[in-house]
Amino acid sequence: MMPAALKPEIDLTSVEQVDVRVGTIQHVSTIEGSGKLVALRVNFGDHTRTIVAALRLERENPREIEGKQALFVVNLRPRKMRGVVSEGMLFDIGYADGVRPVLAVPESSVPDGVRVG
Repeated sequence: MMPAALKPEIDLTSVEQVDVRVGTIQHVSTIEGSGKLVALRVNFGDHTRTIVAALRLERENPREIEGKQALFVVNLRPRKMRGVVSEGMLFDIGYADGVRPVLAVPESSVPDGVRVG
């Protein structure tokens, strides 16, 4: 695989606007009428959220990630996808480059809701 070209430079204040946090994936459910979307129920320590992600084509069993911690963007505007409101975005590694995606995870367990940065 040849790495993609770098995106244009941004300043630190742009990066600081993105709120990335660790959450534990409590439950994964399929979304009716979609061949690729699943709804993740994610614990962020002080609250839980539903986050929709396109994992069904990437994994034989999307439920295999239940109980795992991962990184999520939590300050995106909610967006309805196939009738389910998504309250954030899962970070995964590889999708944009055509590599089988893997979760972006902390090196060791940390409290849910911990911020990245």
